[in-house]
Amino acid sequence: QVQLAESGGGLVQAGNSLRLSCAASGLPFSTCPMGWFRQAPGKEREFVAAINARGTFVNYADPVKGRFAISRDNAKNTVYLQMNSLKPEDTAVYYCAASRNRASVYDTSKNAYDYWGQGTQVTVSS
Repeated sequence: QVQLAESGGGLVQAGNSLRLSCAASGLPFSTCPMGWFRQAPGKEREFVAAINARGTFVNYADPVKGRFAISRDNAKNTVYLQMNSLKPEDTAVYYCAASRNRASVYDTSKNAYDYWGQGTQVTVSS
């Protein structure tokens, strides 16, 4: 059974940082592109960042470029999202996702991903 477990969310003030982690099990992690998405209240779930299986290619949504960094440790079956210079508009539930079909990091659609975590809340106060 595939499981993706996010952690690291919380309440922070604007300008501060958080690091999200997503621990994966039940899938061949080192062959799966991974992504982070977020969903704010009343809004659609949106793409944040993606990383290919080897960690050599990444892609970011425009609102987070230069502030967020995605990385992975295949030995630990874990993907990370380092979030710096957080803004109130970053407030959302953050989800990690795994693609079993080797989706391109440039495919930002939710449909490119097959497995999802339960999400972790990130709240940024002004």
